[in-house]
Amino acid sequence: MLAAASFITLKWVLRPIWTEGSSMLPTYSAHRLNFVNRLAYSGTPPARGDVVAIQVAGPNLVYVKRVIGLPGERVAVRAGTVFINDSPLLEPYVKYRRDWDVPELTLGSGEYFLMGDNRGTSDFGRTEAERILGKVVF
Repeated sequence: MLAAASFITLKWVLRPIWTEGSSMLPTYSAHRLNFVNRLAYSGTPPARGDVVAIQVAGPNLVYVKRVIGLPGERVAVRAGTVFINDSPLLEPYVKYRRDWDVPELTLGSGEYFLMGDNRGTSDFGRTEAERILGKVVF
């Protein structure tokens, strides 16, 4: 019975993932086991600040990023500061920054803008809601 419950939980509810790389430092370090709650967004959409797992290509390539921009918002980065609808975003979780710019873009109705917490090395971009597997819980 315990084996069946564990199988169901790890197959459909909590998906184990290994973090690699430094894009989420210092929030998540490399070579660490984390879990994704696949049911987290079954009733509500992702919120700004949530750390999510996104499906990139194939079943095993998953990125961990933070939700920065929500559907319909305008997102830009000026001198390393993120702006949402022309207002600077307070990001206490970001410890490593770089002075860079991203031209303003407007997210579509089913799009989110994601970034890693380590802005010195992180990639960024928009993704469709369907690619978000769930919320990283620990």
